[in-house]
Amino acid sequence: MLDGKRILVTGVMTTDSIAFASAQRAQELGAEVLLTGFGRARRLTERAAKRLPSTPDVLELDVNAPDDLAAIRVTLQERWGRVDGVVHAIAFAPPDALGGNFLATPPESAETAFRTSAYSLKALAEAVAPLLPEGGSLVGLDFDASVAWPVYDWMGVSKAALEAVSRYLARDLGPQGVRVNLVSAGPLQTPAASGIPGFDDLAGTWERQAPLGWDVRDPAPVADTVCFLLSEGARRISGEIVHVDGGFHAVGAPA
Repeated sequence: MLDGKRILVTGVMTTDSIAFASAQRAQELGAEVLLTGFGRARRLTERAAKRLPSTPDVLELDVNAPDDLAAIRVTLQERWGRVDGVVHAIAFAPPDALGGNFLATPPESAETAFRTSAYSLKALAEAVAPLLPEGGSLVGLDFDASVAWPVYDWMGVSKAALEAVSRYLARDLGPQGVRVNLVSAGPLQTPAASGIPGFDDLAGTWERQAPLGWDVRDPAPVADTVCFLLSEGARRISGEIVHVDGGFHAVGAPA
């Protein structure tokens, strides 16, 4: 499904991440993959990369650093000449922006959550857009922002912003043939989830209420959907949020 595609995957930290599962599935479907990491955490990305079917290179990228964004465009131009798809799997909120004390979060922490988790989709898209051919695809990872979740706080606000950013990018990049979509996953036991207070309670609700059931240890359904959106099978889908959550979003949970 992705034979010959060149895909940049951000956000791989460990083999438990959705980004890792997406990179693995993309390789299995024929794509050539590059990963990104930055700072000391890049060593974790490089370690995870060795567990993929084919070990990809890891490029330095802090999405909040304009110099890194400019450099990665040059690197991708020199190495590939074009990019067929990008997976945005980047999110972060300081501890005081999570945990149920929404009103006490300082503006600096809210701004950090927004910039890293939402604005970064625009920043990454702007950096790679000149390399995306007609038919290119940008896919971001989301968590349903239609309601206020317990303890999710400013990350929930940031995900709402991410959803809006994806729609505006779909509008502005559509004329050059670039698709922009999000995959709204149910809760999964990932490194990102470990930083969310009360995650186990949230995950338990999903496991009990999702019509199709939900396994917090299985990112494969999410990775498969990411790869579909990167493929030509999704060539006329843009500005969409695809829920991969066992159907939970359609029924919610009892009060």
